[in-house]
Amino acid sequence: MLQVGEVLRDRYQLKQQLSENPVHSTWLAEDLTAPDSSRNRVIVKLLALGGRVHWEHLKLFEREAQVLQNLNHPRIPQYRDYFSIDDRALWFGLVEDYIPGLSLKESLSRRQTFTESTLRQIAIDILEILVYLHGLSPPVLHRDIKPSNIILGEDKQVYLVDFGAVQSQATVEGATFTVVGTYGYTPIEQFGGRSVPASDLYALGATLIHLLTGVAPADLPQQNFRIQFSHQTSLSPSLTRWIEKLTAPNLEERFPSATQALEALESGMIDDVVPSVSPVRLEQPPPLNNSGCGRAYDSSVPVPDEIKGWNWGAFFLPAFWPLTNRVWLGLLAWIPYVGWLVGFGLGAKGNEWAWKSRKWRSVEHFNRHQRGWAIAGLFVGIPMAWLYMFFCAVLLSFL
Repeated sequence: MLQVGEVLRDRYQLKQQLSENPVHSTWLAEDLTAPDSSRNRVIVKLLALGGRVHWEHLKLFEREAQVLQNLNHPRIPQYRDYFSIDDRALWFGLVEDYIPGLSLKESLSRRQTFTESTLRQIAIDILEILVYLHGLSPPVLHRDIKPSNIILGEDKQVYLVDFGAVQSQATVEGATFTVVGTYGYTPIEQFGGRSVPASDLYALGATLIHLLTGVAPADLPQQNFRIQFSHQTSLSPSLTRWIEKLTAPNLEERFPSATQALEALESGMIDDVVPSVSPVRLEQPPPLNNSGCGRAYDSSVPVPDEIKGWNWGAFFLPAFWPLTNRVWLGLLAWIPYVGWLVGFGLGAKGNEWAWKSRKWRSVEHFNRHQRGWAIAGLFVGIPMAWLYMFFCAVLLSFL
């Protein structure tokens, strides 16, 4: 157990624990070897391999150190050191500059309100950082922008910190499935293991909404997966539409780059960015609600295009899929060696079968229901799958 005053590597003396979670702890420390007293305060992030910490956490921790080492931006903490201590249950440490100031999360907890001009400046400052990160070769994605990771420094500058979920765009394609980010600030494509520069823009927009309303995005009402916030603010219509474009649930409706988002904000040409409701869509008839026809596997029954696609809930929780979707094929997932095949089948076609197997109030009702299954599959189904494989391995070892 680490304590205040303890010195790591004969160099970093721990002064104050700033945060702790099951994965790592963060400390304010003093670099005893720093020649400049103004730079002797550092942040030390520590991870101990073992217990709840697994190799996947170490991989993210090492990636953060590697990426930070190659970054050079005045509003990103400077990398200092990376080390391991083998005689202490294999500890790993990452050291970076300390940024004196308050996080936006701390400001919110103190009931601070943010004016429109302040919000614009915060957005501009973060976008300038993202222009730098996304402009690197390969692009660097932060993937966890939220109030606690934005610091308002004592020097009145805005800093982006905590690159624990960072990903270089070069390693995104073909990477193993890892869910990172914070619910409410994370776009849906990131839950599916796909991150792009526009994913960071969504997180920035959700952060601005939190600053505007004082309410976490996950606690605000949604309509068609779009965060509803304008009724709780007195924000100008143009900036409201700009934030709505940042947080569009469909990736194609967002700004494709931080540069374009910044240009639209600084130029004031926001009125023409995107309307809250597309006139073209208003002219289209609503999708035919022919759900509940009772012929789940009848390919001749039309299915709305809005519900087609992969469902992670059906893939990771196929055995429980019949509970609310009445697709009884999922019961076969309880049979050993068959469950994975059923999971793939339901993942690919489960949405269509569920649409035809029971009556839904609307397409929106169906999508909300299946989104809940997707989230349950990601956060419940994956751990259950690992436990299942572990018990199978143990059983085989005794045969």
